[in-house]
Amino acid sequence: MQRIKKGDTVEVIAGKDLGERGEVTAVLPKDNRVVVQGINVMKRHQKAKQAGNQQIPAQIVEFDAPLNLSNVMLVCPNCNKKTRVGFKVREDGFKVRVCKKCGKDIE
Repeated sequence: MQRIKKGDTVEVIAGKDLGERGEVTAVLPKDNRVVVQGINVMKRHQKAKQAGNQQIPAQIVEFDAPLNLSNVMLVCPNCNKKTRVGFKVREDGFKVRVCKKCGKDIE
């Protein structure tokens, strides 16, 4: 089970965007990285293209680059603080994520 999932709110704890919060748009577990909306924005220059009858002009595209998982912490939806994530098994047999600060389940 992953500690950070798509749709979670995280806070950046290291790097140029230190202290900023955003929603996770993608998790890349093989690369140990996560993409956060509005954080680590990069620019890429694209050449002009000819696609059939359409001419696509040259442009500068902004996109959210992936961050290392070690540089973000989950924000607990219950206590609204950045926290470490624990796990516990409920009585019904489901494994759930738990906030280490307030002790409540993270859904």
